[in-house]
Amino acid sequence: MNLSKATALITGANRGIGRHIASQLVTRGAKVYATARRPEAVNIYGVEVLPLDITDPDAVADAAKKADDVNLLVNNAGVRGPSSLGDIDDVRAAMDVNFWGTLSMVRAFAPVLARNGGGAILNVASSASWFAFHGGSAPGPSEAAVWRMSDELRRELAGQRTLVTSVHLGAAGTTTTSGSDAPEMAPADVAHAALDGIEADAFEVVIDDFTVMVRASLRRSPRW
Repeated sequence: MNLSKATALITGANRGIGRHIASQLVTRGAKVYATARRPEAVNIYGVEVLPLDITDPDAVADAAKKADDVNLLVNNAGVRGPSSLGDIDDVRAAMDVNFWGTLSMVRAFAPVLARNGGGAILNVASSASWFAFHGGSAPGPSEAAVWRMSDELRRELAGQRTLVTSVHLGAAGTTTTSGSDAPEMAPADVAHAALDGIEADAFEVVIDDFTVMVRASLRRSPRW
């Protein structure tokens, strides 16, 4: 995908990876809608700011209506969570945002992308798609669901020429794997690699050596 001609919408663009993806897209020549639950927290030169809570169906529908020229959807918004045996409301919140919120965005914007030539969807996940770490297991099932959903969507949206790419990394500041043993990466570096993956039409972007190791571990028996 040629990002210099892209019109992108990024969720969770007020900080971390999302903020860097938005600012780097501007640098690469794209038109950018930067969204957040608190739009006043978005401070990025050259973007159009929209309020968006991806767990609110009306807000998602409104964003799809306002940003009807989008051909790149970046699903970056996500939350960390407790152990799966922690407060059940916190566990549900991880699934509501990371999986259901992402799916809601895809469902709303797939027709927009189709009208604009197909474009691409970038789903930002982590190594938690494949790896359980102590003290934060609730996001894992939701991230695994995002990975699996990305595979399914890639097939379902192929007919409208929409590329679906999932991004996975060990840890980067505000990502769901913070607190794990993974070496932490600079969010700017993650954003750069993710956007390079979109430009290369990659199906999956595995950012760092830790996540490469985790990905390869799926071939082994899950013994501790």
